[in-house]
Amino acid sequence: MVSAAKVLQDLRASAERKPDVVVRLGKPLVESGAVRKLDADAWLVYEQVAIAALDTGDDALAQKCIQALEDKFPGSARVRRLHGMQLEADGKLTEAGEIYKAILNEDETNVLAAKRQVMLLRAMGLPSEAIGALVKYLDINYTDFEGWLQLADLYLDELMYAQAAFCMEEVLMLQPQNHIFHLKYAEILYTQENIPLALKQFCRVVELCKDHVRGLYGIKLCTSRLLNAAPSKSPAATSQEDLTAIDLLATERLIAVYGSGAAAAATKAVSTKWIENL
Repeated sequence: MVSAAKVLQDLRASAERKPDVVVRLGKPLVESGAVRKLDADAWLVYEQVAIAALDTGDDALAQKCIQALEDKFPGSARVRRLHGMQLEADGKLTEAGEIYKAILNEDETNVLAAKRQVMLLRAMGLPSEAIGALVKYLDINYTDFEGWLQLADLYLDELMYAQAAFCMEEVLMLQPQNHIFHLKYAEILYTQENIPLALKQFCRVVELCKDHVRGLYGIKLCTSRLLNAAPSKSPAATSQEDLTAIDLLATERLIAVYGSGAAAAATKAVSTKWIENL
Protein backbone atom coordinates (compact mmCIF):
# COMPACT_ATOMS: atom_id res chain seq x y z
CA MET A 1 0.00 0.00 0.00
CA VAL A 2 2.77 2.41 0.94
CA SER A 3 4.55 2.07 -2.42
CA ALA A 4 1.30 2.52 -4.39
CA ALA A 5 0.36 5.58 -2.35
CA LYS A 6 3.85 7.04 -2.91
CA VAL A 7 3.61 6.60 -6.68
CA LEU A 8 0.19 8.24 -6.69
CA GLN A 9 1.57 11.10 -4.61
CA ASP A 10 4.48 11.56 -7.05
CA LEU A 11 2.09 11.63 -9.99
CA ARG A 12 0.02 14.33 -8.29
CA ALA A 13 3.14 16.36 -7.55
CA SER A 14 4.27 16.19 -11.18
CA ALA A 15 0.75 16.88 -12.50
CA GLU A 16 0.92 13.71 -14.59
CA ARG A 17 -2.41 12.04 -15.30
CA LYS A 18 -1.36 8.53 -16.47
CA PRO A 19 -4.90 7.21 -15.87
CA ASP A 20 -4.05 3.55 -16.52
CA VAL A 21 -1.34 3.62 -13.86
CA VAL A 22 -3.54 5.53 -11.40
CA VAL A 23 -6.41 3.07 -11.79
CA ARG A 24 -4.13 0.05 -11.52
CA LEU A 25 -2.59 1.32 -8.29
CA GLY A 26 -5.57 3.15 -6.84
CA LYS A 27 -8.38 0.68 -7.45
CA PRO A 28 -7.14 -1.89 -4.89
CA LEU A 29 -6.74 0.89 -2.32
CA VAL A 30 -10.29 2.10 -2.84
CA GLU A 31 -11.99 -1.29 -3.05
CA SER A 32 -10.19 -2.70 -0.01
CA GLY A 33 -10.79 0.44 2.05
CA ALA A 34 -7.03 0.78 2.62
CA VAL A 35 -7.20 4.31 1.21
CA ARG A 36 -8.81 5.44 4.48
CA LYS A 37 -5.53 4.74 6.25
CA LEU A 38 -3.84 7.52 4.29
CA ASP A 39 -5.48 10.15 6.51
CA ALA A 40 -5.67 13.54 4.76
CA ASP A 41 -4.16 12.13 1.55
CA ALA A 42 -7.10 9.74 1.26
CA TRP A 43 -9.34 12.44 -0.22
CA LEU A 44 -6.69 13.45 -2.75
CA VAL A 45 -6.37 9.82 -3.79
CA TYR A 46 -10.15 9.48 -4.13
CA GLU A 47 -10.21 12.51 -6.41
CA GLN A 48 -7.18 11.36 -8.41
CA VAL A 49 -8.59 7.86 -8.90
CA ALA A 50 -12.05 9.23 -9.77
CA ILE A 51 -10.63 11.33 -12.62
CA ALA A 52 -8.48 8.46 -13.86
CA ALA A 53 -11.46 6.09 -13.73
CA LEU A 54 -13.50 8.51 -15.84
CA ASP A 55 -10.62 8.70 -18.32
CA THR A 56 -10.45 4.91 -18.61
CA GLY A 57 -14.20 4.26 -18.61
CA ASP A 58 -14.38 2.54 -15.21
CA ASP A 59 -17.71 4.10 -14.25
CA ALA A 60 -18.24 1.95 -11.14
CA LEU A 61 -14.88 2.94 -9.65
CA ALA A 62 -15.45 6.60 -10.49
CA GLN A 63 -18.86 6.55 -8.83
CA LYS A 64 -17.46 4.92 -5.69
CA CYS A 65 -14.76 7.56 -5.36
CA ILE A 66 -17.10 10.47 -6.07
CA GLN A 67 -19.65 9.18 -3.59
CA ALA A 68 -16.99 8.93 -0.87
CA LEU A 69 -16.01 12.54 -1.56
CA GLU A 70 -19.64 13.66 -1.61
CA ASP A 71 -20.22 12.04 1.79
CA LYS A 72 -17.19 13.83 3.23
CA PHE A 73 -17.59 17.20 1.46
CA PRO A 74 -21.27 17.53 0.50
CA GLY A 75 -21.93 20.28 -2.03
CA SER A 76 -18.30 21.38 -2.41
CA ALA A 77 -17.34 22.94 -5.74
CA ARG A 78 -14.56 20.42 -6.19
CA VAL A 79 -16.95 17.48 -5.85
CA ARG A 80 -19.53 19.14 -8.09
CA ARG A 81 -16.84 19.51 -10.75
CA LEU A 82 -16.31 15.75 -10.56
CA HIS A 83 -20.05 15.27 -11.04
CA GLY A 84 -19.76 17.48 -14.11
CA MET A 85 -16.91 15.36 -15.48
CA GLN A 86 -19.02 12.27 -14.82
CA LEU A 87 -21.85 13.77 -16.87
CA GLU A 88 -19.37 14.57 -19.65
CA ALA A 89 -18.26 10.93 -19.68
CA ASP A 90 -21.92 9.92 -20.02
CA GLY A 91 -22.35 12.29 -22.97
CA LYS A 92 -24.59 14.66 -21.00
CA LEU A 93 -22.69 17.76 -22.04
CA THR A 94 -25.43 20.32 -21.49
CA GLU A 95 -26.00 19.15 -17.90
CA ALA A 96 -22.25 19.21 -17.25
CA GLY A 97 -22.06 22.74 -18.61
CA GLU A 98 -24.78 23.87 -16.20
CA ILE A 99 -22.73 22.57 -13.26
CA TYR A 100 -19.60 24.44 -14.37
CA LYS A 101 -21.63 27.59 -15.02
CA ALA A 102 -23.15 27.43 -11.55
CA ILE A 103 -19.75 27.00 -9.92
CA LEU A 104 -18.34 29.98 -11.83
CA ASN A 105 -21.36 32.12 -10.96
CA GLU A 106 -20.50 31.51 -7.31
CA ASP A 107 -16.74 31.94 -7.79
CA GLU A 108 -15.43 33.23 -11.11
CA THR A 109 -11.85 32.52 -9.99
CA ASN A 110 -12.44 28.75 -9.80
CA VAL A 111 -9.65 27.61 -12.13
CA LEU A 112 -10.65 23.95 -12.42
CA ALA A 113 -14.27 24.70 -13.30
CA ALA A 114 -13.25 27.40 -15.78
CA LYS A 115 -10.91 25.03 -17.61
CA ARG A 116 -13.51 22.28 -17.73
CA GLN A 117 -16.03 24.73 -19.14
CA VAL A 118 -13.66 25.73 -21.94
CA MET A 119 -12.88 22.11 -22.81
CA LEU A 120 -16.58 21.28 -22.78
CA LEU A 121 -17.52 24.16 -25.08
CA ARG A 122 -14.78 23.13 -27.46
CA ALA A 123 -15.99 19.51 -27.43
CA MET A 124 -19.51 20.74 -28.17
CA GLY A 125 -18.29 22.52 -31.29
CA LEU A 126 -18.85 26.01 -29.90
CA PRO A 127 -15.53 27.77 -30.63
CA SER A 128 -16.82 31.31 -30.15
CA GLU A 129 -18.22 30.45 -26.73
CA ALA A 130 -15.01 28.61 -25.81
CA ILE A 131 -12.93 31.63 -26.83
CA GLY A 132 -15.16 33.95 -24.80
CA ALA A 133 -14.93 31.73 -21.72
CA LEU A 134 -11.15 31.44 -22.03
CA VAL A 135 -10.69 35.18 -22.53
CA LYS A 136 -12.71 35.78 -19.37
CA TYR A 137 -10.61 33.20 -17.51
CA LEU A 138 -7.33 34.79 -18.67
CA ASP A 139 -8.50 38.23 -17.60
CA ILE A 140 -8.25 36.84 -14.07
CA ASN A 141 -5.49 34.24 -14.50
CA TYR A 142 -3.25 36.09 -16.96
CA THR A 143 -0.09 34.23 -15.89
CA ASP A 144 -1.45 30.84 -16.99
CA PHE A 145 0.66 30.23 -20.10
CA GLU A 146 -1.19 26.97 -20.83
CA GLY A 147 -4.41 28.97 -21.03
CA TRP A 148 -2.80 31.35 -23.54
CA LEU A 149 -1.60 28.36 -25.58
CA GLN A 150 -5.08 26.91 -25.65
CA LEU A 151 -6.52 30.27 -26.69
CA ALA A 152 -3.94 30.50 -29.48
CA ASP A 153 -5.04 27.07 -30.74
CA LEU A 154 -8.69 28.12 -30.65
CA TYR A 155 -7.89 31.23 -32.69
CA LEU A 156 -5.85 29.18 -35.16
CA ASP A 157 -8.79 26.82 -35.65
CA GLU A 158 -10.80 29.90 -36.65
CA LEU A 159 -7.95 31.22 -38.88
CA MET A 160 -7.64 34.28 -36.63
CA TYR A 161 -3.87 34.58 -36.96
CA ALA A 162 -3.43 38.08 -35.53
CA GLN A 163 -5.18 37.06 -32.31
CA ALA A 164 -3.21 33.80 -32.17
CA ALA A 165 0.04 35.74 -32.56
CA PHE A 166 -0.94 38.01 -29.67
CA CYS A 167 -1.57 34.95 -27.50
CA MET A 168 1.85 33.54 -28.36
CA GLU A 169 3.46 36.85 -27.41
CA GLU A 170 1.86 36.47 -23.98
CA VAL A 171 3.14 32.88 -23.79
CA LEU A 172 6.70 34.01 -24.62
CA MET A 173 6.59 36.67 -21.94
CA LEU A 174 5.85 33.90 -19.43
CA GLN A 175 8.05 31.17 -20.98
CA PRO A 176 10.84 32.98 -22.88
CA GLN A 177 13.28 30.04 -22.93
CA ASN A 178 10.98 27.46 -24.53
CA HIS A 179 12.07 26.98 -28.15
CA ILE A 180 8.86 25.15 -29.08
CA PHE A 181 6.82 28.24 -28.25
CA HIS A 182 9.14 30.44 -30.32
CA LEU A 183 8.70 27.99 -33.21
CA LYS A 184 4.91 28.14 -32.96
CA TYR A 185 5.04 31.94 -32.93
CA ALA A 186 7.44 31.97 -35.90
CA GLU A 187 5.15 29.76 -37.98
CA ILE A 188 2.15 31.97 -37.20
CA LEU A 189 4.13 35.05 -38.23
CA TYR A 190 5.17 33.34 -41.47
CA THR A 191 1.54 32.53 -42.22
CA GLN A 192 0.74 36.21 -41.64
CA GLU A 193 3.43 37.13 -44.19
CA ASN A 194 5.42 38.91 -41.48
CA ILE A 195 8.61 37.40 -42.85
CA PRO A 196 11.21 39.67 -41.17
CA LEU A 197 9.85 38.99 -37.68
CA ALA A 198 9.34 35.31 -38.49
CA LEU A 199 13.03 35.10 -39.43
CA LYS A 200 14.04 36.55 -36.07
CA GLN A 201 11.87 34.01 -34.26
CA PHE A 202 13.23 31.07 -36.28
CA CYS A 203 16.73 32.30 -35.42
CA ARG A 204 15.73 32.40 -31.76
CA VAL A 205 14.58 28.77 -32.04
CA VAL A 206 18.02 27.74 -33.28
CA GLU A 207 19.70 29.90 -30.66
CA LEU A 208 17.82 28.05 -27.92
CA CYS A 209 18.03 24.60 -29.54
CA LYS A 210 21.06 24.16 -31.75
CA ASP A 211 20.49 22.29 -35.02
CA HIS A 212 16.70 22.35 -34.65
CA VAL A 213 15.66 21.17 -38.14
CA ARG A 214 12.32 22.97 -38.40
CA GLY A 215 13.98 26.12 -37.12
CA LEU A 216 16.75 25.86 -39.73
CA TYR A 217 14.30 25.21 -42.55
CA GLY A 218 12.23 28.11 -41.30
CA ILE A 219 15.29 30.34 -41.55
CA LYS A 220 15.87 29.22 -45.14
CA LEU A 221 12.23 29.82 -46.05
CA CYS A 222 12.42 33.37 -44.70
CA THR A 223 15.81 34.27 -46.16
CA SER A 224 14.73 32.94 -49.56
CA ARG A 225 11.59 35.09 -49.48
CA LEU A 226 13.46 38.19 -48.37
CA LEU A 227 16.33 37.76 -50.85
CA ASN A 228 13.87 37.39 -53.73
CA ALA A 229 11.89 40.46 -52.67
CA ALA A 230 12.78 44.06 -53.32
CA PRO A 231 15.32 45.29 -50.74
CA SER A 232 13.67 47.03 -47.81
CA LYS A 233 14.45 50.69 -47.26
CA SER A 234 13.86 50.42 -43.54
CA PRO A 235 17.03 51.08 -41.50
CA ALA A 236 16.00 48.21 -39.19
CA ALA A 237 15.82 45.70 -42.05
CA THR A 238 18.43 42.98 -42.34
CA SER A 239 20.83 43.71 -45.18
CA GLN A 240 21.02 41.51 -48.27
CA GLU A 241 24.57 40.54 -47.31
CA ASP A 242 23.48 39.43 -43.84
CA LEU A 243 20.50 37.53 -45.26
CA THR A 244 22.84 35.68 -47.62
CA ALA A 245 25.18 34.83 -44.76
CA ILE A 246 22.30 33.61 -42.54
CA ASP A 247 20.96 31.46 -45.37
CA LEU A 248 24.40 29.94 -45.94
CA LEU A 249 24.86 29.18 -42.25
CA ALA A 250 21.46 27.47 -42.09
CA THR A 251 22.35 25.40 -45.16
CA GLU A 252 25.70 24.39 -43.66
CA ARG A 253 24.02 23.35 -40.39
CA LEU A 254 21.45 21.22 -42.22
CA ILE A 255 24.18 19.52 -44.22
CA ALA A 256 26.15 18.92 -41.03
CA VAL A 257 23.11 17.42 -39.30
CA TYR A 258 21.98 15.16 -42.13
CA GLY A 259 24.99 14.72 -44.36
CA SER A 260 24.26 13.43 -47.82
CA GLY A 261 22.69 10.42 -49.50
CA ALA A 262 19.50 8.62 -48.57
CA ALA A 263 19.20 10.22 -45.11
CA ALA A 264 19.36 13.69 -46.61
CA ALA A 265 16.83 12.79 -49.31
CA ALA A 266 14.40 11.41 -46.73
CA THR A 267 14.83 14.48 -44.58
CA LYS A 268 14.24 16.76 -47.57
CA ALA A 269 11.00 14.95 -48.35
CA VAL A 270 9.72 15.32 -44.78
CA SER A 271 10.75 18.96 -44.65
CA THR A 272 9.13 19.70 -48.03
CA LYS A 273 5.84 18.29 -46.76
CA TRP A 274 6.07 20.51 -43.65
CA ILE A 275 6.86 23.57 -45.78
CA GLU A 276 3.86 22.90 -48.04
CA ASN A 277 1.60 22.80 -44.97
CA LEU A 278 2.72 26.18 -43.67
